Amino acid sequence: MAIVGLSNAGDRLPGKRAVGDDDEAAAADYRLKGVRHLSDAGITRLPGRYVLPASDRPGRSVSAGTRVKLPVVDLGRLRVPSERAAVLKTLEAACREFGFFQVVNHGVDVDGAAARMLDVAERFFELPFQERARYMSADVRAPVRYGTSFNQANDAVLCWRDFLKLSCAPPLRDVVPSWPDSPADLREVAAEYAAANRRVFVEVVEAALEAMGVGGGDGVMEELATAGSHMMTVNCYPACPQPELTLGMPPHSDYGFLTLVLQDEVEGLQVMHGGEWLTVDPVPGSFVVNVGDHFEIYSNGRYKSVLHRVGVNSTRPRISVASFHSVGAERVVGPAAELLDQGRGGEPRRYMDTDFATFLAYLASAEGKHKTFLQSRRLAFG
Repeated sequence: MAIVGLSNAGDRLPGKRAVGDDDEAAAADYRLKGVRHLSDAGITRLPGRYVLPASDRPGRSVSAGTRVKLPVVDLGRLRVPSERAAVLKTLEAACREFGFFQVVNHGVDVDGAAARMLDVAERFFELPFQERARYMSADVRAPVRYGTSFNQANDAVLCWRDFLKLSCAPPLRDVVPSWPDSPADLREVAAEYAAANRRVFVEVVEAALEAMGVGGGDGVMEELATAGSHMMTVNCYPACPQPELTLGMPPHSDYGFLTLVLQDEVEGLQVMHGGEWLTVDPVPGSFVVNVGDHFEIYSNGRYKSVLHRVGVNSTRPRISVASFHSVGAERVVGPAAELLDQGRGGEPRRYMDTDFATFLAYLASAEGKHKTFLQSRRLAFG
């Protein structure tokens, strides 16, 4: 049964009187339990903490926005010697012009490992709150973390999202025991999917480096293939009573080399292109892949890490699984030396060096939106 919606001026909790000064802390605690908790309570109005300033609101619904079909990279064709050059050309153009593309024929069983991952993700968010709360933390550095919003410790306005973050850093067998043990098959299913996802990442990033003309002689490719970082974020975007007032994720760019996203059939991902927010029309059975900040820096700006966001809707929950891949936390990332070699017609350096620890420090201390981290690494004359 629906309850009265929470509002700015007199928020109501289920079965409670209007909130006053004495119990504002209780109201805040209730909200920070996450949006699935609010959705299950049957709210009919968006709580004030989730309402964006008018200039930041998405306005029209996700389904009413301009749609886009991302470039498609076919790994099946990439593996055919006579077709490899053409696929590399498509991949290079997608990374340079769009920053996003979709990968098909990737070798991950759509009806097997991928479907099981989406299923177990849905069942995790259906667990009682007390079960999910065992993994709740505001520490952005935690290797296993259940949370809400984008950066809940610093967000002035909360996002309509709950998430479960799982470190998948190799060797995978060492981190799996720290993952949630409920649902009972979560560890097995997520480990199988993480391993399959990493194999796709290695193939795609190797091809993207080849398309850029970089041989990886600095050891970056070897590290990405064997010992790089891998964080998997399982996202839940419940149906929202007023989706035109909020977002599931604010405009942001990703920190790593490449992000691979598995999503259900509910639309929501939007990409900034040509000054307009475009709703991604997913290809069934594909991974949506985007260039991250580290790859833009490593490519010295040839490849683009672009802003994207997530819209929500009033009728259907959405599940996605984002896998963030990069080098290790201690690795310093700068433009590839091969691109800066003046003796080979190189170009001026456009970015300062950075590492994952720098990004984490930024995320813990700032409201991470509008791509300010990447902008902070750009050289003024770049």
